Amino acid sequence: MTEEQKYYKEITPSGFGVAIKLKNVLFSDQSKFQKVEILDSESELGKILTLDDLMMTTEGDEFFYHEMITHIPMMNHPCPKSVLVIGGGDGGTIREVLKHKTVEKVVLCEIDSMVIEASKKYLPTIACKLDDSKVEIRVEDAIEYIKDKKNEFDIILIDSTDPLGPGVGLFTEEFYTNVKESLKEGGIVAAQSESPIINKKEIKNIYSLLKKVFPIVRGYTSPVPTYPGGYWSWAFCSDTVEPLSYIDKERCEEITKSCKIYNEDYHKTRFALPNFLKDLM
Repeated sequence: MTEEQKYYKEITPSGFGVAIKLKNVLFSDQSKFQKVEILDSESELGKILTLDDLMMTTEGDEFFYHEMITHIPMMNHPCPKSVLVIGGGDGGTIREVLKHKTVEKVVLCEIDSMVIEASKKYLPTIACKLDDSKVEIRVEDAIEYIKDKKNEFDIILIDSTDPLGPGVGLFTEEFYTNVKESLKEGGIVAAQSESPIINKKEIKNIYSLLKKVFPIVRGYTSPVPTYPGGYWSWAFCSDTVEPLSYIDKERCEEITKSCKIYNEDYHKTRFALPNFLKDLM
């Protein structure tokens, strides 16, 4: 490696970003959709998954993201049995979903099989539940998959990439409408909604679209150290369910034992937003 190649660097359009010292490249290939790489770092972050040279997850800080996208909506449902995860081929969200003993079936709809296979091989602590008997993996475009699903899921987690490349179609009114129609009564959607620091324009667009489809749309946030700006947002959406209107305390206590960031007190503070972000959402 040259001195420059010894670091993974992601510089945002705002002129700052993250740099991580690397050991070597464990996997690098071009799928039909994107460049997929697994990098081994010389840091506490361990191995890193990037898509088209953009950070997706690291072994060291993945829990900041996966616990937030999963447990905030799922704990707000009294008995989530059927769950759909859109994107999330690394398997971290699936792992967190299966901590909920009420879950009978979880569908992973991921467009790129290379992400799934590379994660299974090189990121076993993240992808450890992808072969669980409750998991159905569908390697296809979620835009098409969701079109004919009606009244099928208690929870839908949109664990998508940024609105670029294969992820761009997951940020449209038509897609969100199909997602809404696939929910059962009392169903909840959580969707990653970008960095409040870097993606202000994108956040404004995302929440504008979501509010056209769902009567209830609330943003929540948490740190994700290796994501742009170190601060991330998710949208909580439902026809009838307000966030914080219910938390399953028994399930919460049990799941908290295996979580690094999630607990009931932390959950309750996630919907408190800074003024600049309230204006965007």
